[in-house]
Amino acid sequence: MSEMNREAPRITILGAGTWGIALARVLSLNGHRVTVWSKFPEEAEQLRTRREAPNLPGIRIPEAIGFTADPAAAAEGAAYLMMVVPSIFVRETAGLFAKYAKENTVWINAAKGIESDTLMTLTEVIEDEVVRRGGKKPRTVAISGPTHAEEVARDLPTLIVCAGDDADITAGVQKLFEGSCIRPYTNEDKRGVQICGALKNVEALAVGIAKGLGYGDNTKAAMMTRGMEEIRRLGLAMGCRERTFFGLAGIGDLIVTATSNHSRNNRAGMLIGEGKTPEEALKEVGMVVEGVNALPAAIRLCDKYGMEMPLIRAVQQVIQEGADPKEIVQELMGRALKREN
Repeated sequence: MSEMNREAPRITILGAGTWGIALARVLSLNGHRVTVWSKFPEEAEQLRTRREAPNLPGIRIPEAIGFTADPAAAAEGAAYLMMVVPSIFVRETAGLFAKYAKENTVWINAAKGIESDTLMTLTEVIEDEVVRRGGKKPRTVAISGPTHAEEVARDLPTLIVCAGDDADITAGVQKLFEGSCIRPYTNEDKRGVQICGALKNVEALAVGIAKGLGYGDNTKAAMMTRGMEEIRRLGLAMGCRERTFFGLAGIGDLIVTATSNHSRNNRAGMLIGEGKTPEEALKEVGMVVEGVNALPAAIRLCDKYGMEMPLIRAVQQVIQEGADPKEIVQELMGRALKREN
């Protein structure tokens, strides 16, 4: 990793959570000029002075990274705006920064979700909000993959995919990570990459519930396999490319989210399987659980495209309707027999 290059493009990270801080650290150590924006002035000040994030203990934040709660200051001179806020705040944040972003600014979406009301992917939300605020449709790239912040912050080897419509813009985002602990690939299927990133969180909740019920590796492996098949079928109906679902953003991200101790979705599901209510589980996890945020959109997409998605429906019954997880598993096992494909 190189020292900061004064000629390097400025990158502003929108969001000071664990993933935002991990990305800021990697990009700064890779020689880029990085600023992190937080909505909360006290959070920005604490990160600036303490140089440690509460949920990344022992990880030193490089002195070169700037922190601010002022959107005008954060956006000034930024060639890239990287969205790393919880998915439900992407539209609000895009609207806030739309008036400060330059016409040639590239927006990078690193959040994972689908807007429940519009069923837009998050790059579509960014584009829509900027245009609504009077700007031209911005250039957007989505990054995704099996990327736990806790490991990226420790410089452990990680692979991501950068997905965009413009090959040159996407390659420029890919170049930002070259030489770091993150190895980036490119992909033209921007929608498919984001559908995977959002829906794998719901499937990971299902796997976590099974783990909490005491079921074994056979069950979890089967649920991951069938869960990916659900996502694949929906994605194809939405015009996505099949190979995306067998890549880093698809099966790769599902595996890590459904199995890792770092996964909030896996943890929340496990607590629910152990008998806690969804509200109790979310409170105990103490951080954003994107699978719960994505669930309403997932159900609406099932209905819109006429998809049979038993695992996502099962999560809905448990999370939204208070169904007994054990009874739901029995219902899944008792479904009519059919061909695998």
